Amino acid sequence: MPSLDRQDNVFVLDLGDGENRFHPDWLTAVSAALDEVEKADGPRALVTAATGKFYSNGLDLDWLSAHADQYHDYVVTVHELFARMLSLPVITVAALQGHAFAAGAMFSLAHDFRVMRADRGYWCLPEADINIPFTPGMAALILSRLAPQTAHEAMLTARRYGGADAAATGIVDHAVTEEAVRSTAIEIAQAQVSKAGDTLGTIKARMYAPTLATLRDTTNPLG
Repeated sequence: MPSLDRQDNVFVLDLGDGENRFHPDWLTAVSAALDEVEKADGPRALVTAATGKFYSNGLDLDWLSAHADQYHDYVVTVHELFARMLSLPVITVAALQGHAFAAGAMFSLAHDFRVMRADRGYWCLPEADINIPFTPGMAALILSRLAPQTAHEAMLTARRYGGADAAATGIVDHAVTEEAVRSTAIEIAQAQVSKAGDTLGTIKARMYAPTLATLRDTTNPLG
């Protein structure tokens, strides 16, 4: 399960050491961690990271198949996580030490910055291959955070981007060695801790107003 630590003014949220799929209990734990970060006083920033082969493999499809009647509410909760991270009033950095697939890749896009391991691991939106269309909120998030041609390729071809290619196309900001992923993310976050607060939150809310409105549509989240 996710766990929250603090290094000086940088909170580090470790998403776990498995596939870190979006099980309801996992989502609840992440939300509670974000509560703690948001309620803290003073300079601060947030890094999300993980341990092992995966950063996150996205939606918990096994849980969904066993709880099909809860699909609507589940998607609403996932969308709210994306919206909350996108508008969090602190600088956020995703440290991608392993694979980021599907909703896990989208979750990374909701951060302000991304650092990825250069030599191993993929960032991928596989929806076209697994026959699961993007929800309106997911599409809005991706299109708001990637260059149009990159979004087009990533969404339509399900390309698997390694660290160097992800950096070259602007999906991530830095591709570094395995040992440097988390430390680089923390350095980026530490340099921006003074910006935490209402002004930053307002800037994000206005930058991404249409995307946030789509993500927070609880009436018809599936389109």
